[in-house]
This record gives sequence, structure tokens and C-alpha cells, in this order.
Amino acid sequence: MKKRLLCLTLALMIAGTQVVSVGATTEAEVQAQIESTTATLNSIYANLSALETQKQAIESQISELNTNLFNLMVSIQALETDIATKESEITSTEENLQRAQTAKEEQYEAMKQRIQYLYESGGDSAWFQMMISADNLSDLLTRAEYTQKLYEQDRESLETYVATIEQISSLEEQYVSEKAELETMKAEYEAESANLQVEIANLEATSADYANEIAYAQSQASSYASLLAQQQAELERLEAERIAAEEAAAAAAAAEAAAAAEEEEEEYEDDSDYDDEDYEDDSDYDEDYDDYEDDSDYDEDSDYDEYEDDSDYDEDYDEDSEDDTYSDSDYEEESYEETSSASESTEDTSSSSSSSDSSSYSLGVQIANYALQFVGNPYVYGGTSLTNGTDCSGFVQSVYAAFGYSLSRTSYSQMTEGTEVSYADAQPGDLICYGGHIAIYIGNGQIVHASNATDGIKISTATYRTILTVRRIV
Repeated sequence: MKKRLLCLTLALMIAGTQVVSVGATTEAEVQAQIESTTATLNSIYANLSALETQKQAIESQISELNTNLFNLMVSIQALETDIATKESEITSTEENLQRAQTAKEEQYEAMKQRIQYLYESGGDSAWFQMMISADNLSDLLTRAEYTQKLYEQDRESLETYVATIEQISSLEEQYVSEKAELETMKAEYEAESANLQVEIANLEATSADYANEIAYAQSQASSYASLLAQQQAELERLEAERIAAEEAAAAAAAAEAAAAAEEEEEEYEDDSDYDDEDYEDDSDYDEDYDDYEDDSDYDEDSDYDEYEDDSDYDEDYDEDSEDDTYSDSDYEEESYEETSSASESTEDTSSSSSSSDSSSYSLGVQIANYALQFVGNPYVYGGTSLTNGTDCSGFVQSVYAAFGYSLSRTSYSQMTEGTEVSYADAQPGDLICYGGHIAIYIGNGQIVHASNATDGIKISTATYRTILTVRRIV
């Protein structure tokens, strides 16, 4: 809307003040034209400045969107890697499940065969036949113990296989669920990436429109600047003509005055009233001259007084020179003081840095402990409530907001917050960033995060997925 209003204003201004040629004949008229052209040119420059400001704002938005798009693409690639890993794990789990199922069936068949053999050999009297065929009581007990152990082993093996099958089946369901979650997240990121690309394309088109309008405004400004130069040149020409005319008139007037003076001089020479008495009256001038000679004493006294006054300056200079003498002992004391000050400054800097690191770690622990109290609360896509439901980026944002930190809303923008550190140097409170996911590190290789709709906010191993970056906020 602002762009449309700005363009309309510029169009109306240009339409109402078309560039015209210089046609005035007097200085006043040209001066009026110059003032009008200057006002129009200033208006064009103001609109041009506004256009450039708007264009810069759009380019800034494009730059930010391009950064988000890049982070989205990185997250999508990481998600594809994680999905491939889950597919591999699902395949491996299915193979393990098949092997466990086969082993269970084999164990079950073997147990059935042994039971069948016992019953076929002795039927209901199998134990009685065992007692009769025994050579002695010890042999009987041995046979009975062996048979019992055989039963127990068969049962334990069967129970183990059943438990293994249940465990593998549960693991397979988990992997399938996680794969589906990753695929959903990938689809969402791809849709968001497409929307960003459309938005960037629209902004680039708008930026191009601004560039065209700026070029047009610059063309108009150039035309008016050229016109202004012509008008100023015309004004200078008219001023030069006026000055030349005035000078010519002044010269003519001077010539007339000189001619008149010459005529008066000739008349003066012919005047017979001039006599010696007038000359004698000039003797008063000589007397005045004598008075002037007597005033020379004043000059001599003045020079002497000024010279005496200068001696005070010399004395002051000597005193200042004595005061400014700089002893070696003073230099040594000041050097020692400067060295001591520098040493104390270095110690203070080192102490301040150590204190800052300690404070950062302590605050990170507080943030991690604060986040842990919400474990078990629900996961809600798009939510930011630590109690009623939040997604991964909303969880991080809300936790840090409790400590006065304002973070962006999405996981791909949060992965650029703060400063990057290596996973080996991760400390409690740092952000662990994955493809399409983000968590808070709590130490000992573990994270707390809003995982998914099934698990909610929970604790996991930090390396359960591919880590893209680790960001330190505090």
C-alpha cells in the first residue's frame, strides 16, 4: 500500500511539473523559474530517497527469507538422511524379528517333539516306566532331574523368544512411527520451502518495480537538474549584461565628471584674484609642523616602555623553564605506576573473563533445570505453552523467555541464534539443532525436548539423530 501511494505521489508530481525550456527575459523571471525548478527537484529527490529506502527494506526481507530458505533446505537434507537411517533400522529390525520368530518356532517344535516322545514311549505311565527301568534310586533321581531340567530349559527358551519377539516388534513399531514423523516433517518443510520461494519471487518482482521507478525518477531528476543549470546560466548571463551596462554607465559618468573638472581647472588658472597674501597665510602650516616635531618624544618613550614590558616576559619564561624541568626520578615513578596499572588491568580482564564463563555455565544449568520440570507435558504442533502443549521450537522459545531471552519462533531460524560451539564443548542450556528439530542440552550427553505427539516433552540421548549445529545463547 505504501508503495502504491508513493508511486501515485511521484506520478502526480511529475505530471504537474513537466520540464520546460528557459523562456524568461528578466532576472526576476529567471530567478522565479530557478526557485520553482529547485522546489520540484527537491521533491523528486525526496521521493527518490523514499523509493530507495523501500527498496532497501524489501532487499533486507529477501535476504532474511533466503537465509531461512537455506536453513530449510539444510534441514530437509538432514531429514532425508535420518529417514534413510530409520529405513535401514526398520529393515534390520524386520530381519531380527524374522530370525527370532523362526528360532521360537524351532524351539517350540523341539519341545513338542520331546513331550510327544515321552508320552509315546510311556503314555500316562511315563514316570512309572522311568522308575521301573531305573537301576537304582540314584539313577531314578538323575533321570527325573534331567527330564525336569529339559522342561525348564524348553520353557525358558520359549519365554525368551517370546519376549524377544515382543521387544523387536515394539522397536519396529517405534522406528516406523519415527520414520512417519520424519516424513511428515519433511513434507511440511518442503511445503514451507515452496511458500518461501514464492514469497521471495514476489518480493524480487516488487524490488524490480522499485528499481524501474527509481530509474525513472533519476531520469526526471537529471532533466530538472539540467534545466536548473540552464536557468542559472541564463541568470548569470543577464547579471553579466546588467553589470556591464552599469559599468558602462559609470564610465560615461566618470568621463563627463573628468571633463567638467578640467574645465573648472582652466577657469581657475585664469582667475586674477590669486595673490601673495594667500600664500603668506600658509605659514601657519609650518608652525603646525613644529608642533608635530615636538611629539617625537612620545614615540621614543613609547618604544622604551614597550621594551621594558618585554623583560617581564623573559622573566616569566625563565620561571616556566625551571618549573618544567622533568627529573629522572619522576619518570621512573610514573613508568612504574603505568606498568602496575597495566598489570592490574590484565589481571582484571582475565578475572572478568573467567567470571563471565562461570556465570554463563551457571545460567545454562538453571535453564536446563527449569526445562526439566516440564518433562511429561504434551506435545502440540504450533503450541508454545509449557504446560498445555508446545512443539520443539515453541518449547525452546518459552523456556528462554522465562530468563529474559527473545528467540525466534521456528527451529530453522533458531539454529542461527547465539554463537556456534562444537558438540564436544556443549554445556547445559545450549541448543542442539537437528534437521527440522531442536532441543536443550542438559549435560551428560542428554537433551530435553518436545519430541512428538506420542512422547510429549521427554529426555533423550543427544546423538539419537544427526546433529547439524550446537548454539550457545547465554
